[in-house]
Amino acid sequence: MPDNWTVDGAAQPDGHQHGSGSSGTPVDIRRVGINPDYWYPVATSRKVRKGKTLAAAFAGERIALYRGESGTVHALEDRCAHRQVPLSMGVVEGDTLRCCYHAWQYRGNGRLSQIPYLSKETERPPKGVRAYPVREAHGLVFVFPGDPEKAATVAFPALRELDPARHRTMMFSRLVRCHYSFMHENLLDMNHQFLHRGILGMIHPELLERRRTARSVEARYLFTHSGRKRNRGAGLLAAEGIGGKNSADLMTIRTEYPYQTLELVPENAELPSFSLWVAYVPKDAEQRTNQAFGLLTIAKPSIPGALQLAWPVIRRFTERVFAQDRMAVEAEQRAWEEQGEDWNREIFPLILEVRELLCANGVPLRPAVRRTGAPAPCALAVPEAEVRPDGPAVP
Repeated sequence: MPDNWTVDGAAQPDGHQHGSGSSGTPVDIRRVGINPDYWYPVATSRKVRKGKTLAAAFAGERIALYRGESGTVHALEDRCAHRQVPLSMGVVEGDTLRCCYHAWQYRGNGRLSQIPYLSKETERPPKGVRAYPVREAHGLVFVFPGDPEKAATVAFPALRELDPARHRTMMFSRLVRCHYSFMHENLLDMNHQFLHRGILGMIHPELLERRRTARSVEARYLFTHSGRKRNRGAGLLAAEGIGGKNSADLMTIRTEYPYQTLELVPENAELPSFSLWVAYVPKDAEQRTNQAFGLLTIAKPSIPGALQLAWPVIRRFTERVFAQDRMAVEAEQRAWEEQGEDWNREIFPLILEVRELLCANGVPLRPAVRRTGAPAPCALAVPEAEVRPDGPAVP
């Protein structure tokens, strides 16, 4: 996003709120695309089985994942260079992927290694398809969808190191039909706890402080329970035991572009009772749908085996909270589509700041147009000597 584009949240004469640049051009945060020059999870590791393929996507780019016999995961543009049939429909052979249609064979780097019926008269066979840098960590498969030359220098998501003997992690992956910015706003703005009153009881969040850098917005809240019975899972998640207790908990939420983290530290505790890392990965070209990938790490109580017994209760609780949040953000997205622009009249300075952050670090959203700098189809060249008619794969 150009430096002179900001989101100031000022009310316009029509009563609506827009961002604006120095030129006065409105900038709707819902039309800002996510920056592709970061590592993004696109699948859970367990879904990419050895010898199998899996179709994934990032902002309208279809990606074929496959795990070779060596156990390595590869990510290719999900189309055969021949007839454009999805490679995710293909067959894994060793560490290569063969198209299901005419059996064209691809290596993990996207280069064609065999066309079974290639004749010597063929002057210029197709060169291959795009390959994405891939890394596996924390049970997730990450790809780098931007400039591949930046993949080695852009920091990989750093998760807080917690002793696995004292903590257990819950993974989730859920489709949410909204622009990713709604997700950042939802988690940062804890003033929406009224939405969860039937699960959490009446919670009073007090914003203690907020901090801002060029790439992050952070908020610290003091949470106090002010009434109504809370769900049993809420007490277990907050390390309050089965009976629960009314305590003041410190919650820190941080958007460090493009990820979000959350930690809750109970009163008189040193370590968080739970912490969350989450990424919102746009799936469609217009970025009105995202896949939320999250890792929720929970501290084990002093009683051996207690967390394992409580795990189903905690999972049901988190699913209920997430379902309510999803209902709200999807309603926001529907309103945006009906109105044709962002009519939000935001008054919370923290949300205005995170909009500025997402705008400043994002990229212009151009639906149905390939991103600037993204390689064109078949951009990865392969020497013709590597494609052999009726021959085996080249080592």
